[in-house]
Amino acid sequence: MSAEAARAGQDSYEGGLRRVARVVLLDPDDRILLLHGHEPDDPADDWWFTPGGGVEGDETREEAARRELVEETGITDIELGPVLWRRRCSFPFAGRRWDQDEWYYLARTTQTAIEAVGLTELERRSVAGARWWTCRELTRAHETVYPTRLAELLRRLLDEGPPAGPVTLDTEIV
Repeated sequence: MSAEAARAGQDSYEGGLRRVARVVLLDPDDRILLLHGHEPDDPADDWWFTPGGGVEGDETREEAARRELVEETGITDIELGPVLWRRRCSFPFAGRRWDQDEWYYLARTTQTAIEAVGLTELERRSVAGARWWTCRELTRAHETVYPTRLAELLRRLLDEGPPAGPVTLDTEIV
């Protein structure tokens, strides 16, 4: 799914699952930022996903969310909110299988210019860019987006606000 997996040797694992922090980043117009990724050796095998990546060493998931956002987008001016969703997933990427426990944090920013400042070599080969999406655009998209149902989840978030506690999403196995 996302190329930050290159740092897996430093990532924290719990119960065999890679601990991951992701960011549902919204701008003042309620657009969500998604990264455009693909298999390193097959750009036609592509998808969109939220910024984020593996927890490194003893950092907290919140720290990982902030660090990954800076590395992948250059965006530093955020208001990090609560954990919205949790998801377990398993997917092939760059020649191996990744089993992850992902936490999705809400964040808001007024900073919309994007500049990846800390991509690994693998990320440079597998992240093709980023784009701000409206909920309507996401609903009408024909591209693959992770997590699945993101358009529906975003619509509920915008209509109802953050849930009282993290919502557990369906496990996704690709």
